[in-house]
Amino acid sequence: MSLRLRLLLIIGMSLSLLWAAVAGWMFVDARQSLRDALDNRLAASARMVAGLVAQFPEPGNIAAAGNKPLGVVARDGVACEVSLVRGEVVIEALARTAGSPDLAQALVGFGTHRYGNKRWRTYVLRQGNIQIATADSIDVREALVKELILSAGLPFVVALLGSLIVLWIGITRGLAPVERIRLLLAGRRPGDDSPLPEVKAPVELRPLVHTIEQLLERLQAAIVRERRFTDNAAHELRTPLTGVKTHIQVAKLASQRPGEGATLEAALVKADEGVRQLQTILQRLLELARQEGQPLRMEASDPVDAVYAAIQAMQPLYGGATSRVVVQGAADSRPVRVARPLLLAALQNLIDNAIRYAPAGTPITVHLEPQSNGTLRISVLDEGPGLDAEGRAQAVNRFWRGDIKIPGNGLGLSIVDAIARRHGGTLELLERDGPGLEASLVLPIALETTPP
Repeated sequence: MSLRLRLLLIIGMSLSLLWAAVAGWMFVDARQSLRDALDNRLAASARMVAGLVAQFPEPGNIAAAGNKPLGVVARDGVACEVSLVRGEVVIEALARTAGSPDLAQALVGFGTHRYGNKRWRTYVLRQGNIQIATADSIDVREALVKELILSAGLPFVVALLGSLIVLWIGITRGLAPVERIRLLLAGRRPGDDSPLPEVKAPVELRPLVHTIEQLLERLQAAIVRERRFTDNAAHELRTPLTGVKTHIQVAKLASQRPGEGATLEAALVKADEGVRQLQTILQRLLELARQEGQPLRMEASDPVDAVYAAIQAMQPLYGGATSRVVVQGAADSRPVRVARPLLLAALQNLIDNAIRYAPAGTPITVHLEPQSNGTLRISVLDEGPGLDAEGRAQAVNRFWRGDIKIPGNGLGLSIVDAIARRHGGTLELLERDGPGLEASLVLPIALETTPP
């Protein structure tokens, strides 16, 4: 069911029920008022006839010969009968209107009686020994009520239908901004990253328009991330794949020639190194894409535990070189508001870079220090060649490498920078007083909760 039809049904049914209730109330009130007016007419007619009868000196002489009641022409459809009361139970009719029933036995006051096949509304007035009874037909009264219903109900139905038509037009015009937004979205070409044009919309629809704009921005950001990942993968995997292919071809040729065992073994070793390099690059690319695309989880993590876990995780790769890593400030450390897997990935990349570029035997220091602004500074210091100001500024860019002779893929610092920015932190590369480089990772401290 369309929104337009749903609104029409809800509002139309509500208006119809409300109008029907009001019409029913008015009908009941008007019918009662009509009945009261007709009853008052009967009473007024009886009092008028009583006044006329009182002018006769001898009301008993009104009756005609043969003791038959005198016939009187009726007016306004009201039947009337004048009777003489003799004793307690004998009532003699003196005069009645043509076609009126025998009202001699009607009770004093208002009443409803059936005479023959018709029902009558009666009013009896007794003054001394004179009784005046007036009546009108219930059928006539119901006919008047039906005329009242028809005269009042037909305009009501016409007004209700007109209201529904006007309501349909109003709903259509009210939903016009939604239709304009739909047409704008339907007309956008795939890959169109332009913002949504300005749409004149009422206040109630502005949050919807704003939400659609935010959704388009998120979709465009997701497309850009996927495109960047594809471009990066295509760019970075081309060289290792070419190298692996070349080494495999060399190994194939060496296997066909006698005495080329050393060449075959060297080619296979190089191919294996290329495969490992491809594996590392893909892992880093996936980590970077995951950091940019996954929802942010604010969890408290212990940085000291993450530092030792990162050192232990790199032992299979570097062996005893990890023993050079010294942790300082562990006692003053505070939990940070970063999920443990992300914190572990950031520390592994920082320590990995320090081990790669620092000369063998030189110490690598991981220093933890709480800051006064509610953050924790994790500094990884090495005694390697360091970087100049331009190199420190470009080091966080993807695939940028300070020394191409040292194995690497140029994605580690990009991953650390993405993790820091997503959690409200920063990554800075600082120059040391002596040789080497300081990688400073600043992360927000997790709020401590006091147990109840």
